[in-house]
Amino acid sequence: MSQESFTFLLDSEKKEALKAIATVTDRDLTYVLNEAIASYLDIYQWLLDEINKGVAEAEAGDFASDDEVQAVFAKLTNEN
Repeated sequence: MSQESFTFLLDSEKKEALKAIATVTDRDLTYVLNEAIASYLDIYQWLLDEINKGVAEAEAGDFASDDEVQAVFAKLTNEN
């Protein structure tokens, strides 16, 4: 995978926190930043995938019935 340089502004507190993580984990700051960005991308890619699945289900008319909704509500509120 190719690598590119990327410059951005970061507040001092976040930078210090990242440097502390790098020190404690005996990694360089670039490694910590790449791991942080990879985690962020994983989370948001999962979120976008779930949103897209929900939109596709809605467009296909795949909704829960009233009985299914009531059953889940009852279970979550401990009503039987």
